[in-house]
Amino acid sequence: MWKLAIGFVVFAAVVLFVIMKAGDKVDMSGEKHGGDVTHSPASPATTPATTPAAPK
Repeated sequence: MWKLAIGFVVFAAVVLFVIMKAGDKVDMSGEKHGGDVTHSPASPATTPATTPAAPK
């Protein structure tokens, strides 16, 4: 039983440490669907430049 209590205290300390370090950057709202979703624009696909084959 004492191991469970110590495990809980250690877990709580780690969680509090992570929350304190992250500050307000932690988003715990889950998946987003709808207007509040922000997506970065996709970069255009780059195709390699093809060179014509040299005549033999």
